Amino acid sequence: MDLGIRNRVALVTGGSSGLGLACGLGLAREGARVALSARAKERLEAAAAWIKKETGAKAAVIPADLIQPGQPALVVAEAARLLGPVEILVTNCGGPPAGPFESFGEEDWIEAFRLNELSALSLIKAALPGMKAAGWGRIVNLTSLSVKQPVPNLVLSNGIRAGLIGASKTISQEYGPFGITVNSIATGYTRTERMVDLARARTKGTDKRPEDFLAELAGSIPIGRLNEPEEVAAAVVFLASDPARAITGVTLAVDGGACLGIL
Repeated sequence: MDLGIRNRVALVTGGSSGLGLACGLGLAREGARVALSARAKERLEAAAAWIKKETGAKAAVIPADLIQPGQPALVVAEAARLLGPVEILVTNCGGPPAGPFESFGEEDWIEAFRLNELSALSLIKAALPGMKAAGWGRIVNLTSLSVKQPVPNLVLSNGIRAGLIGASKTISQEYGPFGITVNSIATGYTRTERMVDLARARTKGTDKRPEDFLAELAGSIPIGRLNEPEEVAAAVVFLASDPARAITGVTLAVDGGACLGIL
């Protein structure tokens, strides 16, 4: 299938590793011109080198800390300077710390909001004018299964990420007439550094090892294993494609069947 995104400009945040890197690689394989952004320049450069090795395509590198005021707009502007106006935007960032409700204060909630909602909304706002001018745009937010089914010990993620879904649904309605789609991926338990960190947090102070926790978790998922990053990326690439032009305002669970909800 021709996905119709060859030479489209794609910006992927959190692109130095894990899901972000997998999305950048997937888009590059379909011929998109990709810009990667994350905080660590060295890891970004290694990610760009990996994409070039795998696809022959050169990825632009934009180091930035997206929770800092003004940085999302600067990243979008830099991607446009390097490659052209952003046509595909994949918002992705690390999750907030794990822990029970009483362990977090007001500043923790504010930080989680900046990380998991405000950064994405600021990126979207900066990218929309170019997409409107082109009459075509694809926005895909990488979020969490927690927006469909709260995850134990992740109260910050459970509370904040759902707000991005509500805002994205509204944005999809406002900008559909301009040929812009806005969708989200509710990622399930995926084999990434973040998943290992969560396993360490869940087993801290117990006699269980993180790998034991991950094995038990995999056994509770209908497909019998964790997601692989490239499986999530495949869904992102399709939602970013031209054939997906009638799909907007959707939150798609890529979770191996872990979510027990009907919708």
